[in-house]
Amino acid sequence: MDQINRAPMYYVGIDIGTTATKAVCFDIQGNVVEELSISYPMFHPKPHWSVQDPQEILNAVVTCIRTITKNIQPEFISFSAAMQSVIAIDSEGTPLSPAILWADNRAITLVEELKSSNKSQWLYQKTGIPTHPFSPLAKIAWFKAFDAETFSKTYKFISIKEYVWHHLTGEYAIDTSMASGTGLMNIHTLHWDDEILAYLNIQVEQLSPIHAVTHCLNGISDDFLYVIGGGDGALANLGTGAMNDGCMALTIGTSGAVRLPIDHPFLDAQMRTQCYHLKDNQYLTLGAVNNGAIVLQWLKETILKTTVPYETLFLEAEKIPPGADGLLFVPYLLGERAPIWDASAQGTLLGMQITHTQSHLVRATLEGILFGLFQITEILIPDEEKRKNTIVMVSGGFGKSEFWLQIVADIFQMKVAIPNTVEGAAWGAVLIGLEATSGIINTKQNRGKTFFPNHSNAEVYREAFTRFKKVYTLLKEI
Repeated sequence: MDQINRAPMYYVGIDIGTTATKAVCFDIQGNVVEELSISYPMFHPKPHWSVQDPQEILNAVVTCIRTITKNIQPEFISFSAAMQSVIAIDSEGTPLSPAILWADNRAITLVEELKSSNKSQWLYQKTGIPTHPFSPLAKIAWFKAFDAETFSKTYKFISIKEYVWHHLTGEYAIDTSMASGTGLMNIHTLHWDDEILAYLNIQVEQLSPIHAVTHCLNGISDDFLYVIGGGDGALANLGTGAMNDGCMALTIGTSGAVRLPIDHPFLDAQMRTQCYHLKDNQYLTLGAVNNGAIVLQWLKETILKTTVPYETLFLEAEKIPPGADGLLFVPYLLGERAPIWDASAQGTLLGMQITHTQSHLVRATLEGILFGLFQITEILIPDEEKRKNTIVMVSGGFGKSEFWLQIVADIFQMKVAIPNTVEGAAWGAVLIGLEATSGIINTKQNRGKTFFPNHSNAEVYREAFTRFKKVYTLLKEI
């Protein structure tokens, strides 16, 4: 009788994204009970700079928590967050800098110097993170070289997630998942690397202590149990059920990534991929791109200057044949991470003719974003037959567009499955919370619709992808 009368149990996952914070309330089966999202802007005050206001993001998180818990008492609140942000703070926890984001390329000259020395390989072998301005290592090096005043005053260098966690719990802490993306943590020991910290001339006390993703603490001004959770990429794999053999995770949000689960650190001989830790012996080998759906947003708002919904633009683009009648877009608007790791790379629109329309441009943009992600997939799974037997599990808002998902299946020539919730990172955070509070974790994910590759489109996409890979190499010197 007690079981029958027991009130429903709810779990909240908070995903602190680059352009919005999402709060999702789930039941124990992973069904979405309620969700909301609060957006905030990214600022570009100087060329190569991409920053945000930490207080604005904190306000969004707090509002999300208050709103989604207004009528429920969750068992816990667990966190996912975009990675590679850096905030310099003083001893009172007050920001001395804005949140410097993964998309910020201000450290480009320092990175080029590292690449021309043997330090780039040295750093990668320790951390699994290629040398690029996106990494917190590069951002802290920039403070040291170009903002000595802030560098000397900094009590700690933290991410936006650590800033939020400290506000809610009074503790500075970072999980292994987030730490493994900084370029400061040794991927083999899961500790801050003393030699790298010495190279940057910072003390270990200037970084937060590293904890497991299951670390939890009660709030200091509320009665919620908070679970630290992890980085959005690793949790998206967990939340979509892509932690098993035969599965690959594909996420497209503001940026994008392709990730494969592995059981030990993996380092690519050509330093094209990254390696993240999730928990225990669960790691990910992956490639992340700067240019995800932010390119589509740029196209809609800056070039097309339209308020027409994306759904309407997609309906028109669906009428355009695969390959966009020869129009090819290499969308390196924010430089690029994997696999080229060139912060100075630029976007290129190739093959434009007078017969091309707005809808051609929309389709070419969708295809171009996916070509960049498929280029990483070829590295992670070089064997074509193995790719055919691997299911792509998707997460992110793009998973709501059947048109875009079918293009994924056709370009990748792989099966694409929608998990029970496309909010994979938030559900992954909840799964970590369940393990932290009950010791139970279920990595299986109920799948929704599956999209199968249209083999008749394979050749046109193969030819377009071959062109795509040549463009950057041919134009790099120019």
